[in-house]
Amino acid sequence: MKNKVAVVGFGMIKFGELFEKSYEDMMSEAYLNALKSVDNGIDQKEIQAAWLGTCIGSIIKREILTGASLAEPLSFMPRPVSRLENACATGSDAFRNACFAVASGAYDVALALGAEKMRDVPPIESLQGVVARGMHPIYARGMTAPAVFAFYANRHMHDFGTTKQQMAYVAVKNHKNGALDPYSHFQRPIKLEDALKAPMVCSPLGLFDCCPVTDGAAAVIITRAELAKKYTDTPIYVAGLGLATDTFNLASKPDFTTFYATVEAGKEAYKMAGIGPDDIDLAEVHDCFTITEILDTEDLGFCKKGEGGKFIEQGNTEIGGKIPINPSGGLKSKGHPIGATGVAQICEISWHLRNEADKRQVSGAEIGLTHNLGGTGSVASVTILSNKQL
Repeated sequence: MKNKVAVVGFGMIKFGELFEKSYEDMMSEAYLNALKSVDNGIDQKEIQAAWLGTCIGSIIKREILTGASLAEPLSFMPRPVSRLENACATGSDAFRNACFAVASGAYDVALALGAEKMRDVPPIESLQGVVARGMHPIYARGMTAPAVFAFYANRHMHDFGTTKQQMAYVAVKNHKNGALDPYSHFQRPIKLEDALKAPMVCSPLGLFDCCPVTDGAAAVIITRAELAKKYTDTPIYVAGLGLATDTFNLASKPDFTTFYATVEAGKEAYKMAGIGPDDIDLAEVHDCFTITEILDTEDLGFCKKGEGGKFIEQGNTEIGGKIPINPSGGLKSKGHPIGATGVAQICEISWHLRNEADKRQVSGAEIGLTHNLGGTGSVASVTILSNKQL
């Protein structure tokens, strides 16, 4: 897989509450932006297959969501489109499957597109019943995403002394970065006291510890590495891919200080790329809640277990720090339209590796990592990208 696939086009739309845009509008706009980004041009007919990542079809009021949902608005017919869902790792797994198809030689050029229309219904309806599914009825009572991740926050605070203020630093950093990102849902910085004094959602997680419910779409075009220079002088190579799973049931988890799926997916991606955490220049990680970014930072090997809070508080994850994390603003500020999130992360890393990220540019970036975490920590996807063949 290593060095066999290159990203040659990437595009997305501004994330937010996009009531004025339909699901098809969002997909089409992201797709057109990806086509326009291909430096040397590309004929749409050269794209032989596509993978569509959408997590919850019922949000957009469809009982059945298939590849045809992408094929018709994009005039992609009769070419094959596979619709994929893998919780919050949906977009990155759509990209992963497209990469495997191209690396196998089945296709020369393929599209991975992620989209989610979440704000046309009240927030409680967009994820209602998903988090609690599969749990014992007693554990499922009142179970929401903030409640799930509050378990992790409280245990990490108990075991390692992580503080509410350290979690607030994550929010402040990501809002600061999001203010520089034209695609971000929230484009204003916040102060530390704003995060600390925000209304409580599920202790210890306050309002600014939680990512928003967001609409959005993103798309990337990939090709076989040996064909990449036909489309662009600055291809981005896929160096490593990892995917792993863990139990969905909270009662079955051995502890609440590690996302084991993240650890295993990271190991797989690092091994495939032939590098380690110290070689990564920047990362887009899954910060659905501020505590999640702290655990991600540890689980991906950027710091030791239990030191994530201090590591972030010391400024190591700022743009210009030891390992810039979420220069886009992350899910916390950019937003989390589930199916689009992973693909958008790949767009962000690609911009940095091509020195095209404007005011949020990570200087000298050559190798980047993306990470998605799904469910209760039950699935994780890690992608490693580079602007050179490793």
